[in-house]
Amino acid sequence: MNYREEADSLGTVKVPATALWGAQTERSRHNFTTGPLMPLPVIRALLQLKRAAAIANRDLGEVAEAKATLIVRAAEALLALPDDQLQADFPLHVYQTGSGTQTNMNVNEVIAHQTQKLDPTSGVLPNDDVNHGQSSNDTFPTAMVITATLALQPLMTAVQQLIDELTAKQREFWHVVKIGRTHLQDATPLTFGQEISGWVSTLTHDLAYLKELAPTLLELPIGGTAVGTGLNAAPGFAAEVAAQLADVYDQPFTAKTNKFFGLAAHSGLNVVHGALKTLASDLLKIANDVRFLASGPRAGYGELNIPANEPGSSIMPGKVNPTQAEALTMAATRVLGNDVTISVAASQGNFEMNVYKPVLIATFLESADLLTGAVTGFTTKMIHGLTVNADRMATLVDQSLMTVTALSPHIGYHASALIAQAADQHGWTLREAALKSGQVTAAQFDAWVDPLAMTNVDRPE
Repeated sequence: MNYREEADSLGTVKVPATALWGAQTERSRHNFTTGPLMPLPVIRALLQLKRAAAIANRDLGEVAEAKATLIVRAAEALLALPDDQLQADFPLHVYQTGSGTQTNMNVNEVIAHQTQKLDPTSGVLPNDDVNHGQSSNDTFPTAMVITATLALQPLMTAVQQLIDELTAKQREFWHVVKIGRTHLQDATPLTFGQEISGWVSTLTHDLAYLKELAPTLLELPIGGTAVGTGLNAAPGFAAEVAAQLADVYDQPFTAKTNKFFGLAAHSGLNVVHGALKTLASDLLKIANDVRFLASGPRAGYGELNIPANEPGSSIMPGKVNPTQAEALTMAATRVLGNDVTISVAASQGNFEMNVYKPVLIATFLESADLLTGAVTGFTTKMIHGLTVNADRMATLVDQSLMTVTALSPHIGYHASALIAQAADQHGWTLREAALKSGQVTAAQFDAWVDPLAMTNVDRPE
């Protein structure tokens, strides 16, 4: 391979001749080789940030207009590249310095070299010009909250789509009676629509939690530079950068935040990921309910029919598995584990800076992306095609002993319990046991033990 020599404060380094990065990127490329690459959304956010910084520095008289214009053009050219082409010049891994310094410098170096492609006499320098008035300690966490904010948007859309699909099923099955279950044991009847309404309310609350907490990610630490004091950043720099980023992303980003907090703590990421964890926990419960109720078709609950998306077994012909539920529950467990990573990483702010920044944002983005994809698949490939086995539901209701609860107000708890126990011991139906007890007439039983009436499905709130 052909090389060129690049220099940094430690000396010269051989860099691949066609690479846009420089010496610091090349050192990091060899010093940190483990784990996934830095997520491209972080790179794109940094490119937007460098573009905004160049404009702010130009307007404030900090960087010459010619250089600032080249930085803007270079950043825009890079942002226009598709992901596969952009990735080629951003080869660094998540597991690097905890401040993200190498990635910040990777972006600075690539922009500087891109300006040389636009104008060989540009004279734009990575540190003095592209990084002017900035530090990795404030640019990287700024990119973190930007990318986290953006990642939440498709997730919230996906959750709303699931809510909408479940709401349609709730209406469709509002009067379909099924047996309830508590402690994994038979309980009193409800309708399947009522059961779904609980899922809908759960997800509606989860979405509300996300929307309520998301604004904490709008506070940008840009302008804090090295330790939060703003050393080397011009007055007004942070506000102008934030205003430009707010315009670019159509989000109400603000620089009005305590910079010492912004560099040393990542409480916003931590608390919002807590909402992702809550969502994951609830999705796991809902997906499990669906797959258990669909278990069978003949040796399980068998109350639901799920779409047959692919053959379920390499050895058992005709088998259909709840694969979308399985994918969603696996994603949920990953998010629960990710929450531990984020909680621990967020606790590691020492003095003026947290040095777990790359793993914080990479983990957050993984959770958001996993949930977005898994929820979308669950919605479109399982819930949309979900139907009920009404005959099976009716049979289980008829066989249940817990409808005896409707007799308690009339003959008392103890007498009702004796009827249920007798039915269980002798294999009688509940109706047979009730009539044999002499406590209830046939007319009374039929009037009192009405499964649909027991659900109160049409009772006003």
